[in-house]
Amino acid sequence: MDAFTAQQACQLTGCTPHQLRYWDRVDLLRPSIQSTGGRPGKRRLYSFRDLVALRVVKSLLDNGMSVQRVRRAWDYLRRTGDMERHLSEIRLITDGQSIFRVASDDAELVDALRDGQLAFFVAINEITREVEEDVSRFELDRDQFLEMLRRVEEDVTSETAEG
Repeated sequence: MDAFTAQQACQLTGCTPHQLRYWDRVDLLRPSIQSTGGRPGKRRLYSFRDLVALRVVKSLLDNGMSVQRVRRAWDYLRRTGDMERHLSEIRLITDGQSIFRVASDDAELVDALRDGQLAFFVAINEITREVEEDVSRFELDRDQFLEMLRRVEEDVTSETAEG
């Protein structure tokens, strides 16, 4: 297993040494290979997965989320077992106020700051498909109705001509 020092982690993620120490201290993101445990002189060692997580956290913070909100979302992901999956399978969306996890089937959006409360999610591709189906049904109904009117008109015209 590859281990990355705090210095390497900073270079690879864009995080500062202060951020790494702070996130470790407040239990936001601790190095999974070796933490200091509060002891001076002991090196933090990060895994590749930790580096991905550091970049995700940094990205959320850089986009206006508070450390407290990011920690709550991260804790939710840990509790639900999402952190056990490969991190690349997890998709997070933020509106600057909340952090949402997109379910694996893209069918629902879960608010990671409200313990998984289902949030409103609009799947435009699904709505587009439904509208296309409705328009096709409408056109079929319209064509059938117009055909029926033509037949009625022909019947009326032929009865008028006969009478």
